[in-house]
Amino acid sequence: MTIIEAIILGIIQGLTEFLPVSSSGHIIIGSELLGLSGEENLSFAIVVHAATVMSTIVVLWSEIWDLLRGLFKFQWNEQTQYVAKIALSMIPVLIIGLFFKDYVEQIFGSGLLIVGCCLLVTAVLLIFATIAKPKKIKDITWLDSFIIGIAQAIAVLPGLSRSGSTIATGILLGNKKESVAKFSFLMVLVPILGEAVLSMKDFSTAGSGAILSPSVLLSGFLAAFITGAIACKWMISVIKKGKLTYFAIYCALIGTIAILYTIF
Repeated sequence: MTIIEAIILGIIQGLTEFLPVSSSGHIIIGSELLGLSGEENLSFAIVVHAATVMSTIVVLWSEIWDLLRGLFKFQWNEQTQYVAKIALSMIPVLIIGLFFKDYVEQIFGSGLLIVGCCLLVTAVLLIFATIAKPKKIKDITWLDSFIIGIAQAIAVLPGLSRSGSTIATGILLGNKKESVAKFSFLMVLVPILGEAVLSMKDFSTAGSGAILSPSVLLSGFLAAFITGAIACKWMISVIKKGKLTYFAIYCALIGTIAILYTIF
Protein backbone atom coordinates (compact mmCIF):
# COMPACT_ATOMS: atom_id res chain seq x y z
CA MET A 1 0.00 0.00 0.00
CA THR A 2 1.34 3.43 -0.96
CA ILE A 3 0.81 6.71 0.89
CA ILE A 4 -1.62 7.89 -1.81
CA GLU A 5 -3.63 4.68 -1.49
CA ALA A 6 -3.62 5.07 2.30
CA ILE A 7 -4.94 8.62 2.03
CA ILE A 8 -7.68 7.55 -0.39
CA LEU A 9 -8.80 4.70 1.87
CA GLY A 10 -8.47 6.91 4.95
CA ILE A 11 -10.80 9.48 3.40
CA ILE A 12 -13.25 6.72 2.48
CA GLN A 13 -13.15 5.36 6.04
CA GLY A 14 -13.51 8.79 7.67
CA LEU A 15 -16.53 9.70 5.57
CA THR A 16 -18.30 6.35 5.55
CA GLU A 17 -17.82 5.52 9.24
CA PHE A 18 -20.42 8.16 10.12
CA LEU A 19 -22.47 8.27 6.95
CA PRO A 20 -24.93 5.34 6.88
CA VAL A 21 -23.31 3.69 3.86
CA SER A 22 -20.97 1.08 5.48
CA SER A 23 -17.32 1.95 6.03
CA SER A 24 -16.25 -1.71 5.96
CA GLY A 25 -18.03 -2.28 2.67
CA HIS A 26 -16.42 0.75 1.06
CA ILE A 27 -12.98 -0.17 2.38
CA ILE A 28 -13.36 -3.62 0.82
CA ILE A 29 -14.55 -2.12 -2.47
CA GLY A 30 -11.68 0.38 -2.45
CA SER A 31 -9.15 -2.33 -1.59
CA GLU A 32 -10.45 -4.55 -4.39
CA LEU A 33 -10.12 -1.73 -6.92
CA LEU A 34 -6.60 -0.91 -5.67
CA GLY A 35 -5.58 -4.58 -5.58
CA LEU A 36 -4.61 -4.63 -1.89
CA SER A 37 -4.20 -7.82 0.13
CA GLY A 38 -6.45 -9.04 2.92
CA GLU A 39 -3.66 -8.81 5.52
CA GLU A 40 -3.01 -5.19 4.60
CA ASN A 41 -6.75 -4.50 4.83
CA LEU A 42 -6.95 -5.88 8.39
CA SER A 43 -3.99 -3.94 9.78
CA PHE A 44 -4.96 -0.73 7.99
CA ALA A 45 -8.61 -1.03 9.06
CA ILE A 46 -7.60 -1.10 12.73
CA VAL A 47 -5.60 2.12 12.37
CA VAL A 48 -8.27 4.08 10.50
CA HIS A 49 -11.01 2.86 12.85
CA ALA A 50 -8.92 4.21 15.74
CA ALA A 51 -8.72 7.51 13.85
CA THR A 52 -12.50 7.75 13.57
CA VAL A 53 -12.77 7.02 17.30
CA MET A 54 -10.54 10.01 17.96
CA SER A 55 -12.61 12.19 15.63
CA THR A 56 -15.77 11.14 17.50
CA ILE A 57 -14.17 12.14 20.79
CA VAL A 58 -13.23 15.55 19.38
CA VAL A 59 -16.68 16.29 17.93
CA LEU A 60 -18.65 14.98 20.93
CA TRP A 61 -16.19 16.06 23.59
CA SER A 62 -18.68 18.22 25.50
CA GLU A 63 -21.12 15.30 25.75
CA ILE A 64 -18.36 12.88 26.73
CA TRP A 65 -16.99 15.24 29.37
CA ASP A 66 -20.46 15.74 30.84
CA LEU A 67 -20.92 11.96 31.02
CA LEU A 68 -17.55 11.49 32.73
CA ARG A 69 -18.24 14.20 35.29
CA GLY A 70 -21.58 12.66 36.15
CA LEU A 71 -20.13 9.14 36.22
CA PHE A 72 -17.38 10.01 38.69
CA LYS A 73 -19.82 11.49 41.15
CA PHE A 74 -20.58 7.82 41.86
CA GLN A 75 -24.31 8.44 41.94
CA TRP A 76 -27.13 6.82 40.01
CA ASN A 77 -27.72 10.06 38.12
CA GLU A 78 -28.73 10.72 34.51
CA GLN A 79 -25.16 10.54 33.21
CA THR A 80 -24.40 7.27 35.00
CA GLN A 81 -27.57 5.72 33.62
CA TYR A 82 -26.64 6.84 30.11
CA VAL A 83 -23.18 5.29 30.42
CA ALA A 84 -24.80 2.10 31.73
CA LYS A 85 -27.08 2.01 28.69
CA ILE A 86 -24.06 2.36 26.41
CA ALA A 87 -22.39 -0.51 28.31
CA LEU A 88 -25.53 -2.61 27.88
CA SER A 89 -25.54 -1.93 24.14
CA MET A 90 -21.98 -3.27 23.89
CA ILE A 91 -22.83 -6.77 25.14
CA PRO A 92 -23.97 -8.21 21.77
CA VAL A 93 -20.90 -6.98 19.86
CA LEU A 94 -18.67 -8.15 22.72
CA ILE A 95 -20.08 -11.65 22.34
CA ILE A 96 -19.44 -11.52 18.59
CA GLY A 97 -15.89 -10.27 19.14
CA LEU A 98 -15.00 -12.91 21.74
CA PHE A 99 -16.57 -15.98 20.19
CA PHE A 100 -16.95 -15.31 16.47
CA LYS A 101 -13.94 -13.09 15.62
CA ASP A 102 -12.28 -15.60 13.27
CA TYR A 103 -15.54 -16.28 11.46
CA VAL A 104 -16.16 -12.56 10.96
CA GLU A 105 -12.65 -12.09 9.56
CA GLN A 106 -13.34 -14.89 7.08
CA ILE A 107 -16.48 -13.07 5.93
CA PHE A 108 -14.44 -9.90 5.35
CA GLY A 109 -12.34 -11.84 2.87
CA SER A 110 -15.30 -13.24 0.97
CA GLY A 111 -15.36 -10.56 -1.74
CA LEU A 112 -17.80 -8.04 -3.15
CA LEU A 113 -20.91 -10.21 -3.41
CA ILE A 114 -21.71 -10.18 0.30
CA VAL A 115 -20.81 -6.46 0.43
CA GLY A 116 -23.31 -5.71 -2.33
CA CYS A 117 -26.07 -7.75 -0.70
CA CYS A 118 -25.52 -6.10 2.69
CA LEU A 119 -25.52 -2.64 1.09
CA LEU A 120 -28.97 -3.44 -0.30
CA VAL A 121 -30.09 -4.42 3.21
CA THR A 122 -28.71 -1.11 4.50
CA ALA A 123 -30.73 0.72 1.85
CA VAL A 124 -33.93 -1.03 2.96
CA LEU A 125 -33.28 -0.17 6.63
CA LEU A 126 -32.73 3.50 5.77
CA ILE A 127 -35.94 3.61 3.73
CA PHE A 128 -37.90 2.11 6.63
CA ALA A 129 -36.36 4.67 9.01
CA THR A 130 -37.26 7.50 6.63
CA ILE A 131 -40.93 6.55 6.27
CA ALA A 132 -41.36 5.48 9.91
CA LYS A 133 -43.99 7.42 11.85
CA PRO A 134 -43.68 6.30 15.49
CA LYS A 135 -46.77 6.97 17.59
CA LYS A 136 -44.63 8.30 20.42
CA ILE A 137 -41.18 9.89 20.36
CA LYS A 138 -39.23 8.91 23.48
CA ASP A 139 -35.78 8.85 25.03
CA ILE A 140 -33.65 5.74 24.66
CA THR A 141 -34.78 3.10 27.17
CA TRP A 142 -32.83 0.14 28.57
CA LEU A 143 -34.54 -2.24 26.17
CA ASP A 144 -33.92 0.14 23.28
CA SER A 145 -30.21 0.21 24.19
CA PHE A 146 -29.93 -3.55 24.01
CA ILE A 147 -31.86 -3.81 20.74
CA ILE A 148 -29.67 -1.11 19.18
CA GLY A 149 -26.68 -3.09 20.45
CA ILE A 150 -27.96 -6.19 18.63
CA ALA A 151 -28.21 -4.09 15.45
CA GLN A 152 -24.58 -3.03 15.95
CA ALA A 153 -23.48 -6.65 16.40
CA ILE A 154 -25.24 -7.76 13.20
CA ALA A 155 -23.63 -4.84 11.37
CA VAL A 156 -20.19 -6.44 11.66
CA LEU A 157 -21.09 -7.89 8.26
CA PRO A 158 -19.20 -5.93 5.57
CA GLY A 159 -21.61 -3.72 3.67
CA LEU A 160 -24.16 -3.54 6.46
CA SER A 161 -23.69 -0.03 7.80
CA ARG A 162 -23.12 0.11 11.56
CA SER A 163 -24.31 3.70 11.90
CA GLY A 164 -27.14 3.08 9.44
CA SER A 165 -28.29 -0.04 11.28
CA THR A 166 -28.13 1.44 14.78
CA ILE A 167 -29.64 4.80 13.83
CA ALA A 168 -32.41 3.21 11.76
CA THR A 169 -33.19 0.79 14.61
CA GLY A 170 -33.38 3.64 17.11
CA ILE A 171 -35.68 5.67 14.88
CA LEU A 172 -37.93 2.66 14.28
CA LEU A 173 -38.11 2.20 18.07
CA GLY A 174 -39.39 5.76 18.38
CA ASN A 175 -36.24 7.39 19.76
CA LYS A 176 -35.38 11.03 19.14
CA LYS A 177 -33.32 11.27 15.95
CA GLU A 178 -30.55 13.52 17.28
CA SER A 179 -30.32 11.48 20.50
CA VAL A 180 -30.02 8.15 18.71
CA ALA A 181 -27.37 9.59 16.37
CA LYS A 182 -25.17 10.65 19.29
CA PHE A 183 -25.85 7.35 21.08
CA SER A 184 -24.85 5.46 17.93
CA PHE A 185 -21.56 7.34 17.64
CA LEU A 186 -20.72 7.02 21.36
CA MET A 187 -21.58 3.33 21.73
CA VAL A 188 -18.92 2.27 19.22
CA LEU A 189 -15.96 3.94 20.95
CA VAL A 190 -15.04 1.18 23.40
CA PRO A 191 -15.61 -1.77 21.00
CA ILE A 192 -13.33 -0.24 18.35
CA LEU A 193 -10.61 0.61 20.87
CA GLY A 194 -10.94 -2.86 22.35
CA GLU A 195 -10.55 -4.42 18.92
CA ALA A 196 -7.42 -2.34 18.32
CA VAL A 197 -5.88 -3.49 21.61
CA LEU A 198 -6.69 -7.16 20.96
CA SER A 199 -5.20 -6.90 17.49
CA MET A 200 -1.80 -5.82 18.85
CA LYS A 201 -1.10 -9.52 19.34
CA ASP A 202 -1.82 -10.12 15.67
CA PHE A 203 0.61 -7.37 14.70
CA SER A 204 3.40 -8.88 16.80
CA THR A 205 3.01 -12.29 15.14
CA ALA A 206 2.15 -11.17 11.60
CA GLY A 207 4.50 -11.72 8.69
CA SER A 208 6.24 -8.85 6.95
CA GLY A 209 3.60 -8.81 4.22
CA ALA A 210 0.95 -7.83 6.76
CA ILE A 211 2.85 -4.90 8.28
CA LEU A 212 2.56 -1.48 6.67
CA SER A 213 5.13 1.29 7.01
CA PRO A 214 4.61 4.00 9.68
CA SER A 215 4.28 6.70 7.00
CA VAL A 216 1.47 4.78 5.28
CA LEU A 217 -0.37 4.16 8.55
CA LEU A 218 0.06 7.79 9.66
CA SER A 219 -1.23 9.08 6.31
CA GLY A 220 -4.30 6.87 6.55
CA PHE A 221 -4.85 7.84 10.18
CA LEU A 222 -4.74 11.59 9.50
CA ALA A 223 -6.98 11.31 6.43
CA ALA A 224 -9.55 9.28 8.37
CA PHE A 225 -9.38 11.56 11.42
CA ILE A 226 -9.92 14.83 9.52
CA THR A 227 -12.69 13.57 7.25
CA GLY A 228 -14.25 11.65 10.14
CA ALA A 229 -14.55 14.77 12.27
CA ILE A 230 -16.24 16.62 9.42
CA ALA A 231 -18.60 13.72 8.64
CA CYS A 232 -19.55 13.15 12.29
CA LYS A 233 -20.57 16.76 12.85
CA TRP A 234 -22.46 16.94 9.55
CA MET A 235 -24.23 13.61 10.01
CA ILE A 236 -25.77 14.59 13.36
CA SER A 237 -27.35 17.58 11.62
CA VAL A 238 -28.57 15.45 8.71
CA ILE A 239 -30.19 12.82 10.96
CA LYS A 240 -31.88 15.53 13.01
CA LYS A 241 -33.60 16.66 9.79
CA GLY A 242 -34.45 13.06 8.89
CA LYS A 243 -32.89 13.17 5.42
CA LEU A 244 -31.79 9.55 4.92
CA THR A 245 -33.40 8.86 1.54
CA TYR A 246 -30.37 9.89 -0.51
CA PHE A 247 -28.15 7.55 1.48
CA ALA A 248 -30.60 4.71 0.84
CA ILE A 249 -30.51 5.39 -2.91
CA TYR A 250 -26.72 5.53 -2.83
CA CYS A 251 -26.42 2.21 -0.94
CA ALA A 252 -28.85 0.55 -3.34
CA LEU A 253 -26.89 1.82 -6.35
CA ILE A 254 -23.44 0.85 -5.05
CA GLY A 255 -24.75 -2.49 -3.78
CA THR A 256 -26.23 -3.33 -7.18
CA ILE A 257 -23.02 -2.36 -8.97
CA ALA A 258 -20.97 -4.53 -6.58
CA ILE A 259 -23.22 -7.54 -7.19
CA LEU A 260 -23.17 -7.08 -10.97
CA TYR A 261 -19.39 -6.61 -10.90
CA THR A 262 -19.05 -9.95 -9.07
CA ILE A 263 -21.41 -11.81 -11.40
CA PHE A 264 -20.05 -10.48 -14.68
